[in-house]
Amino acid sequence: MSDTECRFHSLNAEQVEVLHQVLSEVVPIHGRGNFPTLELRPRDIIIAVRARLQKQGITVRDVRLNGSTASHVLVRDNGTSYKDLDIIFGVELPTQEEFQVIKESVLGCLLDFLPAAVNRERISNATMKEAYVQKMVKVFNEHDRWSLISLSNNSGKNLELKFVSALRRQFEFSVDSFQIILDRLLDWRLKKNMNISHLFPAVEVLAESMYGDFEAAMDHLRYRLIATRNPEEIRGGGLLKYSNLLVRDYRPASETQIKTLERYMCSRFFIDFPDVQEQQRKILSYLKNHFIGEERSKYQYLMTLRRVVDDSTVCLMGHERRQTLNMITVLALKVLGEQNIIPNTDHVTCFYQPAPYLAEHTAPYLAEPSYCSYYIPQGGSALLYQPYPLHLHPQTGLV
Repeated sequence: MSDTECRFHSLNAEQVEVLHQVLSEVVPIHGRGNFPTLELRPRDIIIAVRARLQKQGITVRDVRLNGSTASHVLVRDNGTSYKDLDIIFGVELPTQEEFQVIKESVLGCLLDFLPAAVNRERISNATMKEAYVQKMVKVFNEHDRWSLISLSNNSGKNLELKFVSALRRQFEFSVDSFQIILDRLLDWRLKKNMNISHLFPAVEVLAESMYGDFEAAMDHLRYRLIATRNPEEIRGGGLLKYSNLLVRDYRPASETQIKTLERYMCSRFFIDFPDVQEQQRKILSYLKNHFIGEERSKYQYLMTLRRVVDDSTVCLMGHERRQTLNMITVLALKVLGEQNIIPNTDHVTCFYQPAPYLAEHTAPYLAEPSYCSYYIPQGGSALLYQPYPLHLHPQTGLV
């Protein structure tokens, strides 16, 4: 089998059924202000956007389901779940003018999905953007040409439409490297009087692993194994996603290689986010987007991230390293305070005069001076003590 062939896999009947369910499930797109919630099925918005792009002269090579949703379709019995629905439109973007066409096409489709009673004549694309778009990104350079339009969902299950002409790196780890090609399913859906039982095996639906070896990536997904290649190519090094996988009981596929990979992850993270305040903003954004409804996992995540940074960072000066570790620690303490959790204080040692309550800190975080141990009083605020460096107990997170 050639390298190209081993990247692809034909979905079986059960996987096609799950895919059909995912694309048919109603996803609410919540409007801001007085704008109504749009009840959209992914397949309907995908078909509408594809048709409008083609009408506007944009070449659409294919449409794919990407990331954790594709992983959920392929393997359900290991507890894989998904939040965002990531849809990739493979398009031709020779110039930046096509980005404007794409944006107007998506907003025009949303306008068409408004309830019939809404007067559309006075609603502009700019108004639709403010009402329903959570995030909009455009990248156009020598190596990468793509845009992202993320539609708002208050529960964190965003519908993300990504339009890709060129993208050097399309995955972080093997378990999120899957893309399911939807065109045959969408074209079948457009035919009248067809139900799902007529689809398989008449129509072959293909999935591709951007990692390269589809069966190896599937084994990693089935058995919760962490594997990647060239993490230095990933923006942020994949460090935040790697720590998330560890929290979700994934383990390294190769214990001998993981320390080297961790060092590459940390190095790339600190290259992309060299300032401690940038690092904090990135971590907080990751927590906001990936732990909706899982607030009690945030502390474990932050302490896992802290351990990886502590063990594998080799590219920072000593004081920079301490700043980052202390910043992550303070975020972890704040999470405990917000949840009003009283940790085990058997190993707490307190030194000197307490610093102000953490809950009263509103200015951007400054890492110096270093903090040591703490306790959480009943009110939920964390008392911090100085001036000794902080060394956390490996199990409890306490001194």
